[in-house]
Amino acid sequence: MRLLLVRHAEPDYSVDSLTPRGWREAELLSRRLSRLKNVEGWFTSPLGRARDTASLTMKKVGTDAEVLFWLQEFRGRATDPDTGAKRIAWDFPPRMVERYPDLLRADAWLTSAPFSGTDSPRIWQETRDGLAELLGRFGYTRDGSIWRCPDNRRGTIVCFCHFGIAMTICADLLGMSPVALWQGTCMHPASVTSLMTEERVKGEVWWRCDALGDISHLAVADQVPSTAALFPEVYTGRDTTDPIDWDD
Repeated sequence: MRLLLVRHAEPDYSVDSLTPRGWREAELLSRRLSRLKNVEGWFTSPLGRARDTASLTMKKVGTDAEVLFWLQEFRGRATDPDTGAKRIAWDFPPRMVERYPDLLRADAWLTSAPFSGTDSPRIWQETRDGLAELLGRFGYTRDGSIWRCPDNRRGTIVCFCHFGIAMTICADLLGMSPVALWQGTCMHPASVTSLMTEERVKGEVWWRCDALGDISHLAVADQVPSTAALFPEVYTGRDTTDPIDWDD
């Protein structure tokens, strides 16, 4: 089985939809996804930018994506230990990770100072439960660090979602701290992250990520990827991921 985690196209957060460039990205994405064979399920976050991205593919394949509440962006918060202010959990200044190395440990990130006493443990468990329910529809059950499936097969599950939640899903399936993926990876808008099952023992499944943030469908159309996915490569004095705030 293959699980595709599709990040929404370039967002217009002010209206929870897409920019004109984002709609172009979604169209190019739909040309790729609509050619997939053996898709066993289409799913989407309830947020507008993900649903709008999915809509062009759904129109081409002639079906609707099922909305899953837990696929929305990771809602858990972190605490700034210096100010006590709550902040998003998936975008730390690099020096905070250096200050709290447990953030990068799968067995310790939730009890580290930035997450202690926050709602992130609950949202993490909500994500794990949602993923288990989704994969359970296709015969997969969690058994410790592996998954079991009596009828593992070639097929595809497609989820339109967001960077933070996509990396949370990957962390769960790969046995990692999501902070390591939130801090160390990048999913450009309209990109595709792929995980596939590895069944070396009959009925025992491990998940492997064989593509992260793939935008080859944009490259073949000469579409320059949106920078609404990362901080500036070179210091600009602007601490933002919004490309309109960057220097050229």
